[in-house]
Amino acid sequence: MHGSLGQNSRLDFLSGGGQTGALIRAHDWAATSLGSPDGWSSGLKTLVGVMLGSNQPMFIAWGPERTLLYNDAYAEILVSKHPAALGRDFLEVWHEIRADLLPIVEKAYGGESVHMDDITLIMQRRGYPEETHFSFSYTPVRNESGAVAGFFCPCTEITGQIMAERRLAAETERQRRLFEQAPGFITVLTQPEHRFEFVNQAFRRLFGEREFVGKTVREAFPELEGQGFFEWLDQVYATGESFVAHHVPIRLQASPDAVAEERFLDFIYEPVRDEAGHVTGIFCEGHDVTEAHLARTAIGGSNARYTSVLAAMCEGFVVLDEEYRVTEVNAEGLRLDGRPESELIGKTHWEAFPGSVGTPVEAAYRRAMTERVPVELNHHYVDAVTGHNLWLALRIYPVPGGVAAFYRDVSEQMRAEEALRHSEERLRTALGISTVGVLFWGEGLALTEANEAFLCMTGFTREEALGKTWQEFTPEEFHPESWRAVEQVTTLGEATPYEKQYFRKDGSRWWGLFAPRKVGDEVVEFVLDVTDRREAEAALRQLNEELESRVIDAVSERERTEAALRQSQKLEAVGQLTGGVAHDFNNLLTIIRSSVEFLRWPNLPEERRRRYVDAITDTVDRAAKLTGQLLAFARRQALKPEVFDVPERIGAITDMLSTIVGSRIRIEADTACDPCFVEADVIQFETALVNMAVNARDAMNGEGTLRVHVDALADMPSVRGHAGGPGSFVAVSVSDTGSGIPADQLGPIFEPFFTTKEVGKGTGLGLSQVYGFAKQSGGDVAVESELGRGTSFTLYLPKVERGIATKEVGSEARRGGPHEHGRGCRVRLVEDNIEVGQFSTQLLQDLGYETSWAANAHEALKLLEEDHTRFDVVFSDVVMPGMSGVELAREIGQRYPSLPVVLTSGYSHVLAEEGRHGFELLHKPYAVEDVSRVLRRATRGLVALRGAMTDKA
Repeated sequence: MHGSLGQNSRLDFLSGGGQTGALIRAHDWAATSLGSPDGWSSGLKTLVGVMLGSNQPMFIAWGPERTLLYNDAYAEILVSKHPAALGRDFLEVWHEIRADLLPIVEKAYGGESVHMDDITLIMQRRGYPEETHFSFSYTPVRNESGAVAGFFCPCTEITGQIMAERRLAAETERQRRLFEQAPGFITVLTQPEHRFEFVNQAFRRLFGEREFVGKTVREAFPELEGQGFFEWLDQVYATGESFVAHHVPIRLQASPDAVAEERFLDFIYEPVRDEAGHVTGIFCEGHDVTEAHLARTAIGGSNARYTSVLAAMCEGFVVLDEEYRVTEVNAEGLRLDGRPESELIGKTHWEAFPGSVGTPVEAAYRRAMTERVPVELNHHYVDAVTGHNLWLALRIYPVPGGVAAFYRDVSEQMRAEEALRHSEERLRTALGISTVGVLFWGEGLALTEANEAFLCMTGFTREEALGKTWQEFTPEEFHPESWRAVEQVTTLGEATPYEKQYFRKDGSRWWGLFAPRKVGDEVVEFVLDVTDRREAEAALRQLNEELESRVIDAVSERERTEAALRQSQKLEAVGQLTGGVAHDFNNLLTIIRSSVEFLRWPNLPEERRRRYVDAITDTVDRAAKLTGQLLAFARRQALKPEVFDVPERIGAITDMLSTIVGSRIRIEADTACDPCFVEADVIQFETALVNMAVNARDAMNGEGTLRVHVDALADMPSVRGHAGGPGSFVAVSVSDTGSGIPADQLGPIFEPFFTTKEVGKGTGLGLSQVYGFAKQSGGDVAVESELGRGTSFTLYLPKVERGIATKEVGSEARRGGPHEHGRGCRVRLVEDNIEVGQFSTQLLQDLGYETSWAANAHEALKLLEEDHTRFDVVFSDVVMPGMSGVELAREIGQRYPSLPVVLTSGYSHVLAEEGRHGFELLHKPYAVEDVSRVLRRATRGLVALRGAMTDKA
């Protein structure tokens, strides 16, 4: 085909065009909808000839298939898509941006010219997506019949220009931040009237919180009229020459009536020019040198004052004569240098500071000496001894007979600025990560900024996303967990990462790993798209379920036997517990039954009668303790908390612990600390210590060292993955030197019936009791163990202030005869058990109370509605059908606030979980003295009032 083209003058329009022209000439156009080039329309031939002869990127899309032709310059835009793009559908070539191009192409084929100065396209022309920017014109081209046959496009890629503008904007913003943090005052003025465009914090600190931005200098500082500042600004704007001033006085007034304050300034007015070189504004930078000026003035007035001021200055100060010899140096200068005065005075600057030779410091000194002008610079050098990078801020002034220099170490400030620049660079790098979304939540948890990665994950544009609250991105079922994360971030500064779903712009959902942090006044959220992983996990779970189903069907006889053995061991442990409890209760019932039979004997001596009554009383107490231990094991016991000193209680039962663990185990108790008071059930506390000690004894095979340590903590640490508790805690540690516990057995160690001991040597209930007591008391228990080195259990209980004993003495409870205890007091008894109700009614009447019995809570409320003033107190059981005693007490509290309520129960999971609910609580079984004491305490105010009214009558 090359030969035919070369001999055919009708195809001269295809000549030239470099490499792409050669490819066009060699292309088999007959296989396309365009057909052979010699049959192309005159308009297409003309456009092809123009395109191949141009150095500007151009292409032609022709025919209904939008067949693509282009030149060498456009091939550079195609990159890896060239030369395969030649002769293909234009929209197929750019398939990744088809959605962006299709509306424009349709306009061109519709006969409408399209021009764009900047269009953003995400192209894939180097094997990866990249942001590009183009300026182009689509010009429709019509055939002989007037119909649009295609379009012609000259274009220019402006990606580099756009990216440069972005970098310029970022650099401008960075400079503004640096200006904001600069130690000297900085301001930028625009327009001939010198209007404030920017002032930094140092400027505001010096000149006060006035309105600056948008105001002219004359409007912001009317008191400067006549002081020369306005004239200097006009001069710089008119001439375009810088103006430098040193130690210039300025008189400032906060208001017209205020007393003027005089300060002294060093500053420079630098003209700001546009690209054409015209002055458009003024940059002003300077320092408040009032202190230095006053010091210099004092120096000229008196040599003694001169010396004292120099010694007190916070800047280094040195004076050189005309031969650059050091004639004076102050204390701060000696401190910064580190050498005595004798090694500096009389030497030239180059002898005293050889490291400054050939540096900008030498040039600055020589310029100040010869030109008699002030010179300022920041000098960077490396300390020869330490190797550290150091910076000195140096100001050199001509003085009679030489020069004087002020200098100070600004290394920390320069390092901080360098660290800030590095931090900003790291932040920009982090925000640019394409796989992690970064969101900034401001006031009201509304989105103030988001990186491109998050916008790509959601499909929102930045304009659409900013201002939305987090609820608009999160499905409603994830709001509770999100609120908890917000509360954690607010109080702790960060929250535990977790996975939740987010909305896309189209309403679909995706899974993200969410991790918020508190940064300043904002909440920063990092999000990783884990949708693919979640879907893979779901598929894996389904596969595992299928495999598990198959494995279950193929379980071996050995596995079934092991499962049966474990169940048998649990049942055996329950049997041991049941048998032991039954044995203990039979023993207790034997004592009670025998004593009752003896009490029925006629003419029984009073001494023996009293002995049998005491035996029954003691046996009931033992039965109550046994029941309490069972309830503690079940974690449903309503404990009897009281305030006690932990070290004191440990000391009281140390002898008992020695008996339990045996003589071959040495007990070391470290309880030497400030009194550590807690509020807990003393009996259960001692039982917990005994259980931990028995566990330690068995771990040491009866021989070793048992250590008991008590400490006061500011808060409770994290235990088994749970966050620690706030407030003060008392920690009681029981450690042994036994064999230790394997790591895989530490998890279930507090579970009921779990034990590592041989069958028959333990039921696994001791540590369960410790755990139940700790949890009911508002604390926790932790375990640490190392094989071969022993185990340590730590019991955490909330610390309280020293309590005041409120127990009533037995003599007060027994004061008076049996009918004098409740004399004049009326009790509404509520009890659903007939036997207990009859017995309690008789007991209260024997104590002198006027008693009325209701069989349930609803009956009691009905009677109280008739006349609640008939009763002084309500005495109710807790566990009753229908309305419980706690619910009854709450209802009475709402209806009759002045009517006290006393609750009684031998077992109630409600009381065990929530405590007394604010009511008096009497535990079953109770003694007559207990009933009398609690009722008298509940009605003390009413009885006293009734007595006073009786006396008055």
